[in-house]
Amino acid sequence: MRFMTNDVPSPAPRGFYPPIEPYASGLLDVGDGQRVYWEECGNPDGVPAVFVHGGPGGGCAPEHRRCFDPERYRVVLFDQRGCGRSLPHAWEPEADLSTNTTWHLVADLERLRRHLGVERWLVFGGSWGSTLALAYAQKHPERVSALVLRGVFTLRKRELDWYYEAGGADMVWPDEWEKYVAAAGPGVGPGGYIQRYHELLTDPDPAVHGPAALAWTTWEAATSTLLRDQAHIDEVQDPQYAITFARIENHYFLNRGWLEDGELLRSARTLCEHGIPGVVVQGRYDMCCPIGTAWALHRAWPEAELHISPTAGHSFAEPETLAALVAATDRFAQELATTSAAGTQPETAAKLVAGAQPELAATASVAGAEPGLAAESATGTMQEAQA
Repeated sequence: MRFMTNDVPSPAPRGFYPPIEPYASGLLDVGDGQRVYWEECGNPDGVPAVFVHGGPGGGCAPEHRRCFDPERYRVVLFDQRGCGRSLPHAWEPEADLSTNTTWHLVADLERLRRHLGVERWLVFGGSWGSTLALAYAQKHPERVSALVLRGVFTLRKRELDWYYEAGGADMVWPDEWEKYVAAAGPGVGPGGYIQRYHELLTDPDPAVHGPAALAWTTWEAATSTLLRDQAHIDEVQDPQYAITFARIENHYFLNRGWLEDGELLRSARTLCEHGIPGVVVQGRYDMCCPIGTAWALHRAWPEAELHISPTAGHSFAEPETLAALVAATDRFAQELATTSAAGTQPETAAKLVAGAQPELAATASVAGAEPGLAAESATGTMQEAQA
């Protein structure tokens, strides 16, 4: 088990790589009437990596491409079902979320890997993206070369209660919590907010689901950074974005992600058994996904490293967290390219990682049935990405 801590912030943290545009993109038919948007950036001959966005329902953004060295990585990004540039959108009145589950998304990710002809890839995910990354890696460990996770979230009841049911975060952000409670309406208390918001968000009347979506989304945006980021809060006020985000998130949380409580932590042994190396980056003051879950993962998956950002919250773009994420992808770009060129087996690669001297300033280091795979088809074309 590897753990070092240094609660002195870096004076000059590493930032994003320069902006980059995709060299290929498309819509992959994944069945159930769903088409998933995907794009590829960077070096077509580089180390394959896939970025798994958060939410669920958040979609990808241009900044996500910039966590990877474009000279050394073949970067794949995709918008999960119902959000971003995938079709249909969850904000549409007739949207059906019945086939939008954790295990449908795991199957989509595997189908995309096969469609793009990738043998194994580094999987990078934060917040809900860490949930999906862990579920995918535990289901398909032979397809994962490494994991880079941030703001670990495993959908345990205590995690959902902490943030959405007055289980703790309300005591830190009482001003923002008051707005969340007010939008839920009368006659509801702790233990009932997720259910109440589900009723509001599925109401066909825009005068009902619209304000509820904004309240749900604003609560998360306002509390996701250590210092209030008004620009980010303003960004999520777009009604279509807020409805998409809130509906999909609430749908997943109401159903506990179709996971048994603690399943992803218990199944972390799969990562150990397959020698999957990893880096976990966690903000010390993450209100959305408290550090206790990352620590539990660290204990269950001791081969991975946990980097604690001493003055950061939940956001991936906070300077210390971003610096650690970029350092992790830089490190794996070298190690995975080396082991791939040498034909090294995954178990040997894990040992090399365990013996490496990371660039990180502070380190420490955690299933369900897959839906039947539909026939693959895609409308992928060489084109410029949509913003």
